[in-house]
Amino acid sequence: MKAKLTFLGTGTSQGVPMIGCQCPVCRSADPRDKRLRASALVEYGGLTILVDCGPDFRTQMLRQDVRHLDAVLLTHNHKDHTGGLDDLRSFNLLEAKPVNIYCEAYVKRSLEREYSYAFAEPRYPGAPEWHVHVIDPDKPFLVHSNAGEETLVWESGFGYRHEAAAREPLPDPVEIVPIHCWHHKEKVLSVLGYRFGNIAYITDINQIGEEQFEKLRGLDAVTVNCVKISTHYSHFSLQEALEFFERVGAKESYITHLSHQLPAHEEFARMLPPHVHPAYDGLVIGG
Repeated sequence: MKAKLTFLGTGTSQGVPMIGCQCPVCRSADPRDKRLRASALVEYGGLTILVDCGPDFRTQMLRQDVRHLDAVLLTHNHKDHTGGLDDLRSFNLLEAKPVNIYCEAYVKRSLEREYSYAFAEPRYPGAPEWHVHVIDPDKPFLVHSNAGEETLVWESGFGYRHEAAAREPLPDPVEIVPIHCWHHKEKVLSVLGYRFGNIAYITDINQIGEEQFEKLRGLDAVTVNCVKISTHYSHFSLQEALEFFERVGAKESYITHLSHQLPAHEEFARMLPPHVHPAYDGLVIGG
């Protein structure tokens, strides 16, 4: 099954340009150097799936004119990947459905602290309506169409009432394969990449176990993060990213989560092997 992936954001945690910075990359006039926080939209098996929901989520949805989401997959709990979750309320209203969120158990605990009002009872009217699904980082899982979720009916002064979903044929669920990685060489923070058929999206890692490479065989495209050319304590250096791509052996490879410490897009692209590319916001691959 083929997937299509749109890069919604390809920047590091502070985005590019960075606030107040006057470096050549931050001052670049090339639109490919304007990078929102890292996120991707995947169309796969008839479903529309968001990977990460950072502080730029609202801008990304408006820019791409996204009107439907079946699910949100979170890679980890850092704010540049979860800071836009409150804005999922727009999809509660637009689609009259709760939003399905898939993540590791520790990420759910983090959400319960940072978005306590979304889990509180009695519910505050208009609080986000989520269904949070805990996934095992080492086992494939199924993502379902949101059409099967209960219908949200707004009542002023009360909030949403939940009614049974209308009976209608549903698309088949799709199987997602998590790629279990780490955001620090000492295994301080677990991070999940995800394989969607012929495409794998991975970001914010600097360690991956040997056993995970079996899950990455036969890809048409793969992504991974790099924030600067030299060594970084929690992200791949350029050399490490290139070695990762070589090991995976995908037909095409894309670098994401780029910072202003890397060269501007055009110069950076010239530095890379022919099958490796710097991603940029709005780039579409697959499909």
